[in-house]
Amino acid sequence: MTLVERVVVLFIVMTIVKVSYAAVYKVGDSAGWTTLGTIDYRKWAATKNFQIGDTIIFEYNAKFHNVMRVTHAMYKTCNASSPIATFTTGKDSINITNHGHHFFFCGVPGHCQAGQKVDINVLKVSAEAPTPSGSALASPTVQASTVPAPSPSNATPLISLNGSFGLVGLAMGILSLAFSSYV
Repeated sequence: MTLVERVVVLFIVMTIVKVSYAAVYKVGDSAGWTTLGTIDYRKWAATKNFQIGDTIIFEYNAKFHNVMRVTHAMYKTCNASSPIATFTTGKDSINITNHGHHFFFCGVPGHCQAGQKVDINVLKVSAEAPTPSGSALASPTVQASTVPAPSPSNATPLISLNGSFGLVGLAMGILSLAFSSYV
């Protein structure tokens, strides 16, 4: 196989393979999901860069708390009458599968009003440059450089490849092993 063919195959593999940088976040970090202390879940969530594929873990005492996934209107008013889902294990893992806001609160009376609620916002980050639009009302594109990355102490990456160099190195290693017998 010629060098040109190898380079073409490398680029095809790089295009097909999509590496996930999924992270695991424990809501409230070491304090967990509670009304004790001075945990501000809004501030906690604001420091995170949630992405599709991430896992959100709620750890709490199931005798005193729960987790309800709710609509935005229910979140704003702490209305627990008809949640989208209710979790009660004390160690609930929720996988993020789409962009947008994901609203959660504790359904125990008074807990949401006391601040035990969190808005997990998964931004649609564009890796490409924004394209000009004919409409003056076009929504702004969030650049990847403006979104804060999760701190290493708060997120556990499931794959340790860093950036495009890690992906290129992986692809080159695989290709060199795969095609070494053809030379």
